[in-house]
Amino acid sequence: MRALLGPAIATMLLFAVLVSLGFWQVRRLGEKEALIARVERRATQAPQSIPAPEDWAALRADDYDFMHVRAQGRYIGGRDALVFAAPPEGATPEPGYWLLTPFALSGGGVVLVDRGFLPASKTGVASLREAPSGEATLVGLLRAPERRNPFTPADEPDKGVFYARDPLTIAVALGLADAAPFALVIDAGPATASDWPRPVGGVPTIVNNHFSYAVTWFGLSLALLAIFALYARGVLASANASKEP
Repeated sequence: MRALLGPAIATMLLFAVLVSLGFWQVRRLGEKEALIARVERRATQAPQSIPAPEDWAALRADDYDFMHVRAQGRYIGGRDALVFAAPPEGATPEPGYWLLTPFALSGGGVVLVDRGFLPASKTGVASLREAPSGEATLVGLLRAPERRNPFTPADEPDKGVFYARDPLTIAVALGLADAAPFALVIDAGPATASDWPRPVGGVPTIVNNHFSYAVTWFGLSLALLAIFALYARGVLASANASKEP
């Protein structure tokens, strides 16, 4: 019937959109599962040597992100940066910052080391921010620069405060040369309630809701067909009733 033509076209177009969104989430599900598998494999393997400085320029984020490494060198005292962060699980309800301190590698170059979480109320305690002295061997995960979005606040380099863990941007603000494009997040060790900054390294939790999203889109597409079927039945019933003598 002509009365159903417009609604039928609109329904099929919307159905196609909903199904497309469902299949897009299925593809994203596969990508996210592959990412989780890669992260768990990299993060739990035995520590490897940190990439050599001469290789840094050619590295892509996928080449090193979540790689478990060992680095030798010494901290560069007197220079650090704070990266705003929500409190990690089990730390404190107070928001705070990741404390990043430059670390001069024995083989050359500098890598920013994420030494752990520091509550906002403790950022003014110099003894907590003071870097350990002497030669050290660090073990942790390499992390790629964090992506910014339109809602990421502007950094405050004059205050040493940043809103994304972007190693090269932070290195420029700290006046560091030969800086690595990645950060090193040190592994968490035994800690007490008074240990600050508190490392929270280890295998990160990656949220994967794509299966539920796919079910939602496919469910909406089926619900749309059911609604149209009910609507069409009502229209046809009314048309048949009007034809009866």
